[in-house]
Amino acid sequence: MEKNQSRGVECLNVMVTEPYYMFHFLAFFSYFVIRTSTAHLLLPHIAHHLLHREIQAVLTFSLLIAIKMVREETWETIISDTLFLGKVFLVILALIMDYHLALWYIVVFIVIYILTQQPAFQGLGTCSKLTPLQLEAVLTEGNISRLWLVEFRASCSSACIRTSRCFPELSITYSTKSLSFGIVDLGLFPNAAAKFGISLGGSMSQLPTYILFENAAEVARLPELDFEAKAYHAPITKKLLSRYFELDRHLLEYVNGK
Repeated sequence: MEKNQSRGVECLNVMVTEPYYMFHFLAFFSYFVIRTSTAHLLLPHIAHHLLHREIQAVLTFSLLIAIKMVREETWETIISDTLFLGKVFLVILALIMDYHLALWYIVVFIVIYILTQQPAFQGLGTCSKLTPLQLEAVLTEGNISRLWLVEFRASCSSACIRTSRCFPELSITYSTKSLSFGIVDLGLFPNAAAKFGISLGGSMSQLPTYILFENAAEVARLPELDFEAKAYHAPITKKLLSRYFELDRHLLEYVNGK
């Protein structure tokens, strides 16, 4: 009970302190204010049609979110998709009331998109936040771990934000004395991207990139590059990362003392 209350307080605190969530909440809440204050101004057939569409929107929205919660792995992805669907339905309902109201909401959402950004997952698990120079140092010295699995991300990339929870949670399960996890923010060090074979062009479409180093040498990379040097876009999940980099095998080898 206390745990659920603390989570509720934490969620409320995030909503209040993060402009991204606060502005979205105010935008959605404004619809209910406008809806109740203008109900008497709507013609009967328009009011009936609007109520019918609102019920349809709520049912469809609930169904889609339920599907998302089953399919998606991280809360960041679920929240992002929830807000996107909410904005679509809100504009559609506003369009039934008055197209000026719909245009106003579109402008508001564009401004929110320009001025704010969804916050990434703040937990690190057992990951180490590294600069490119620090990464080179730990790889060459080799006195910490034989294996390093490194996530190259950018805090301004929506793809990195949506998957920001996967890597820290993986590190809690698979981090050992022989396998360490590191995070490098290439948004802060863009000049270092080419050194690791990562292109930041095309809206940072290659991020996040995951590279496994063994004794300072790269042995595996995700996403791989095809023959035309275009990034292969695969949805990043904990299961995918675990399978691709054989994290279960590395953990068993460590436990068995191999």
